[in-house]
Amino acid sequence: MKNIAHFPEFIMTLPEVELPFAGARGWLLQGSAQQTVFIEFNETVDVPEHTHAEQWEFALAGRVVLHRQGSSKEYKAGENFFLPAGLPHSARVYAGYKAMIVFNAPDRYKSKNNTVT
Repeated sequence: MKNIAHFPEFIMTLPEVELPFAGARGWLLQGSAQQTVFIEFNETVDVPEHTHAEQWEFALAGRVVLHRQGSSKEYKAGENFFLPAGLPHSARVYAGYKAMIVFNAPDRYKSKNNTVT
């Protein structure tokens, strides 16, 4: 898979997501029971260990190293991973990483202006 250089304009017109760390931007596509977040990292970020609902993540550009259950694995553009609900995990996300992430929860992230799309 070729790296996605930029998200299409219609993605970037979605509500922007409030993220708990600097160095990244995200846009929210909200459903009644799930969320899809399109995210890009402009800086390398260490995401601390946390848990949440099920997550299915598609790497679109760059790379991320996911840490879970005592092991680490790198994912690059064209690869994806699934995290079951409640599984503790952390990550090192490198500058240039872009992803589409589907959460099996309607409230994983909030939009910055509280709008719903």
